[in-house]
Amino acid sequence: MPDLFALSMPWWEFILRAVVVYVVVLTMVRVAGKRALGQFTPFDMLLLILLGNAVQNALLGQDTSLGGGLILAATLIVLNYFVGWVTTRSPAVERVIDGEPVVLARHGQVLHRVLQRELVSKADFARAMRDAGCENIDEVDLALLEINGHITFLRKA
Repeated sequence: MPDLFALSMPWWEFILRAVVVYVVVLTMVRVAGKRALGQFTPFDMLLLILLGNAVQNALLGQDTSLGGGLILAATLIVLNYFVGWVTTRSPAVERVIDGEPVVLARHGQVLHRVLQRELVSKADFARAMRDAGCENIDEVDLALLEINGHITFLRKA
């Protein structure tokens, strides 16, 4: 019971660890691309669970105290709030953090290289097209991979 509040390292080290892990994981998720965020599969869920487990030791080190966990939780919540606050006030930061929509098809032509670069399979594209009510690619004026990973279709007039 006495170890419940006894920190195994200085309080500021918890904050430093949280900031470093947050920035590195945010960068890795951003580099992974929009498809990873928008097309959530059972494999993505597994990755999320394993990722959380993998960074646990980087965050806590050997600490198992209640205080250490609360410092980490508060730091991560404040970091997340700060990133949201900054992205709503700076278009440049928003582009870096969130990215921009990517054109996947234009004027009835699928941009296959872009699909490959963005890790969108032909099957995923076809399914999204069906979900949007487009039966044929000739109906599509523009297809965009949105920043949230969903594909939006604009039909020809």
